[in-house]
Amino acid sequence: MSNRDYYDVLGVGRNASDDEIKAAFRKLARQYHPDVNKDPGAEEKFKEINEAYGVLSDREKRARYDRFGREGLGNMGGFHDYTVDFSDLFEELFGSFGFSTGRSSRRSPRRGRDLQMQINLTFEEAVFGVEKEIEFQREEICSRCNGSGAEPGTSPVRCATCNGQGEVRQVRQTFLGQMVQTTTCPSCNGRGEIISTPCKTCRGGGLERKTVTKKVQIPAGVDRGTQIRLAGEGGPGVYGGPNGNLFLVLEVEPHKFFKRRENDILLNIDINVAQATLGAEIEVPTLDGTEKLKIPPGTQPGKVFTIRGKGVPYLRRKDRGDQLVIVNVEIPTKLTKEQRELFEKLAQSLGTTVKPKEKGFLDWLNETFGG
Repeated sequence: MSNRDYYDVLGVGRNASDDEIKAAFRKLARQYHPDVNKDPGAEEKFKEINEAYGVLSDREKRARYDRFGREGLGNMGGFHDYTVDFSDLFEELFGSFGFSTGRSSRRSPRRGRDLQMQINLTFEEAVFGVEKEIEFQREEICSRCNGSGAEPGTSPVRCATCNGQGEVRQVRQTFLGQMVQTTTCPSCNGRGEIISTPCKTCRGGGLERKTVTKKVQIPAGVDRGTQIRLAGEGGPGVYGGPNGNLFLVLEVEPHKFFKRRENDILLNIDINVAQATLGAEIEVPTLDGTEKLKIPPGTQPGKVFTIRGKGVPYLRRKDRGDQLVIVNVEIPTKLTKEQRELFEKLAQSLGTTVKPKEKGFLDWLNETFGG
């Protein structure tokens, strides 16, 4: 072990406060702890830091060191004769890796567990919104014992093993000196209390499972996979912590003939050859009822007509998408004698010339709807 000045080892001035010394030690310990720093010499460096902190964090030792130097410590010693509680330091060092000493969070307030359930909606309910009554199960504070876990008329008693702390500490000797290890109390499993007569309803757990019924307003314009958060409707918090949340995941049933593309609604309709050739006024269904649509003469298969404002409402906006009507010209497969004669006359007048086109219907469909 080197004979460097303890203040130099921690990188603080001789007038440094206790908090400044502690902060400097934590910073260096995180940097040189052998479990983190695998460089050769890191272990010796950590021992030196630990020795300096052991003296400067103790007021009596620090006063004697300031007055007489190392020789003034005498039998008070340095590294091997004092105890440093590393549980907070280990929490900082390893907490981000999923390890925990359990000390700082044993009885601290913790948020309750989040719950999730699926809600099925019809196509129309998703478009226009609906009020749904849902039923789900969750844990709540036991109504018989009010969460104490003890049968009414009895009370939990403080655990004699941990004195109500929920944890026990053991001092053990390591190459770093004496270290304090904190573990969950084996007698009370961290509760700090012993329940001699458990509640008959919750069996000492303090919680009971209940079925809850609630009415939920589903906003207009939601879609499959949309999640709605009901704050505070999840599991109960622990040690005064807030309740968890309930997440509703929406599933939407497909419609018989309407399809949704973001906030637009797509509808395929068939018109006959005469309507496409001569033009017509037809009625088409929308989610709001029927609408008249004018088909101009010479309408080609795949023509798209837009009916404004008949699509899906935008979330957090007042306007709606559009309804897109895709026209398909239906070719008859069965003709009466009269119809056949008419088509034969039409065929003679139109001729039999074939005109190649640069782009076909499928190309247009890919360009318009992205495949």
